[in-house]
Amino acid sequence: MRAVVCDSFAGLNALAMGDMENPRPAAGQILVEVHAASVSFMDCLMVAGKYQMRPPTPFVPGTDAAGIVAAVGEGVTRFKPGDRVACGGWVGAYAEQLAAPQLWAVRLPPTVDYVTGSAVRHCYGTAYYGLVVCAKLQPGETVFVTGAAGGVGLAVVDLARHLGARVIAGVGSAEKAKIVRAYGAAEVIDYEHEDLREQIKTATGGQGIDVFFDVLGGDVFTTMTRLMSWGGRMLPIGFTSGVIPSVPMNLPLLKNYSIVGVFWGAWSERFPQASVAADEQILEWVAQGKLKPHVQAAFPLEQFRAAMELVRDRKAQGRVVLQVRQ
Repeated sequence: MRAVVCDSFAGLNALAMGDMENPRPAAGQILVEVHAASVSFMDCLMVAGKYQMRPPTPFVPGTDAAGIVAAVGEGVTRFKPGDRVACGGWVGAYAEQLAAPQLWAVRLPPTVDYVTGSAVRHCYGTAYYGLVVCAKLQPGETVFVTGAAGGVGLAVVDLARHLGARVIAGVGSAEKAKIVRAYGAAEVIDYEHEDLREQIKTATGGQGIDVFFDVLGGDVFTTMTRLMSWGGRMLPIGFTSGVIPSVPMNLPLLKNYSIVGVFWGAWSERFPQASVAADEQILEWVAQGKLKPHVQAAFPLEQFRAAMELVRDRKAQGRVVLQVRQ
């Protein structure tokens, strides 16, 4: 089968179009004919050897896909050949076929196309896990999200708005303000060019942030440790700044706020039934038009490098997708 192949951990330079043996579904897995696969920052880290895991090489990158079930492995009860699904795994999505765990798959509603379907599970799953499961977000609370125009960030803006929160969107450039406002952000802060501390104080009337959803780490996270509300929740999900911050623990003590890590992939492995229920709820909201995943661009599979560069260089707004089949 046609696939993007990574033969060493040298980043995008290690990738090339190639032929890989067609996967076979093991017990508990489904074999999916991939129509679309979304590109994530995690994929870029994975091929550079900078993620928490290093799959044996050569491997096919890609975590999220959408397509049609071609076959099922032993013990699969949730799907049958012909079902339209969004699915994923740690790797394998940038290819014509993907073997995915049945518990990492969800049926696509008839009104949701494959390109959109491939852009849902990782972004909105992470947003749902962080906001609903970890933070127990309540209507009327204030959420501040960094990287708000990116794939996960924009999903957080969209979902938090749907859940009745007031959203403050943090972006790294002025040109990203338009899309986060369109998705429901009440306020936008350009933390590369504005004083984050003063902007947060002004936007919250000095009350601070109830839920901080952070993809950056570094100085932004450190600043926010002094800007949380009483009983607030800080949710670190990544460190795209390249700096893992440290926190003086007297700060959460004084305001009784918590710091809760958000690793959606690990949660979905440990609590698959809860993850499946979340996937189903999210896709239902997408089908109803209550959530609107944004796909900035869809590239042919052969143009994977251009697609990944958009994500790696933080130029993407929402998701970038590879179209494996037209």
